[in-house]
Amino acid sequence: MQTTFSLAQLADPHVAEAEKILRKCVHCGFCTATCPTYVTLGNELDSPRGRIYLIKDMLENGRPADEEIVTHVDRCLSCLSCMTTCPSGVHYMHLVDHARAHIEQTYRRPFIDRTIRAVLAQVLPYPGRFRAALRLAAFGRPFAGLFGRMQALKPLAAMLTMAPRTVPAASAVSKPATHGASAPKRGRVALLTGCAQSVLDPAINEATVRLLTRLGVEVVVPEGEGCCGALVHHMGREEAALAAARTNVDAWTREIERAGLDAIVITASGCGTTIKDYGFMLRLDPAYADKAARVSALAKDVTEYLAAIDLPEPSLPPGLSVAYHSACSMQHGQKITRQPKDLLKRAGFDVREPKEGHLCCGSAGTYNILQPDIAAKLRSRKVSNIEATGAALVATGNIGCMTQISGGTALSVVHTVELLDWAWGGPRPEGLLATF
Repeated sequence: MQTTFSLAQLADPHVAEAEKILRKCVHCGFCTATCPTYVTLGNELDSPRGRIYLIKDMLENGRPADEEIVTHVDRCLSCLSCMTTCPSGVHYMHLVDHARAHIEQTYRRPFIDRTIRAVLAQVLPYPGRFRAALRLAAFGRPFAGLFGRMQALKPLAAMLTMAPRTVPAASAVSKPATHGASAPKRGRVALLTGCAQSVLDPAINEATVRLLTRLGVEVVVPEGEGCCGALVHHMGREEAALAAARTNVDAWTREIERAGLDAIVITASGCGTTIKDYGFMLRLDPAYADKAARVSALAKDVTEYLAAIDLPEPSLPPGLSVAYHSACSMQHGQKITRQPKDLLKRAGFDVREPKEGHLCCGSAGTYNILQPDIAAKLRSRKVSNIEATGAALVATGNIGCMTQISGGTALSVVHTVELLDWAWGGPRPEGLLATF
């Protein structure tokens, strides 16, 4: 793609990076075939290629974002399916991230939209606030239907509808601590306990610690660790995202320097995609560039880490049929496609892959709140394909997908690591108790 940025514009390293990405696009349109919003809406401007044109025009002309650009960029899930499809290597993720930051800086959203986004940014990344908000949701739930009939308040209705009726108790695993290996020690890792996940389903972190320590891996939850920054990053709140990244880089660097780390293990693939990008996000910060790159190199999804170590024979091969849903952040963001399925098969599960596995379920961080109508269509399509496998349950590696899919099916939806923990000597996952 030909560009016409001025030398003055290219002096901005963010614009220069965007220009390099734009120049790789050859207009082929392969991305349209695998873009969930284009497949759903049929609008060229709701495809990666269409958004690239809009972003290019906005950046080249150095103008603030307008309503049209914001509408179509907001509809992007950041599922990154386009990056898997693109034959030219267009790094759409970095381009749309830059566009979102530009929108945040130059566009004033309507009051209700602005307020809802501010609430999400100030609540979701903080477990204590999030837990309190979920409890308060019980008082607003009766009004969800009313809010859902007003376009501007649909995100509020979505929040109330998705809020669980009961909130699990906080887990001790989320607190800073070192969990010693219960078998001959063969490794030491840090565990990102996360923000929303640690509130919605603390059993995921508990299963991870049990499994790793049983396999001889020491697990540390570092002091000072916090939200990875993905939630605010995808809303264009770049300073908040970078602050979160720096906090975690500091926490993990201290552990690296104190006793070394073999990996930073992550159980939410959405977080993993962002943490693996810390090196890029902080590349212009001389105090953090090297440290962030080292952290990104150590970041591993839990299945990625487990697949690289020798495992004993499973102690309880369940033999159940499992539909494996590969989160977009897993398959497109991190290019992890084989390891989770191989581990489940080795554990004794009959793994079934739904059709259209490349298409997003509609979760995408806060997308199912901010774009509930599109998210609902994507969930229906995803659930239909999952149920068509005839599997007894669903496994996935991302808390957002778990929440989204479980809202549309009666099947049990559990984290992959919970099934692996069960197969290698851990307890039956709580989510299966009522079914199996």
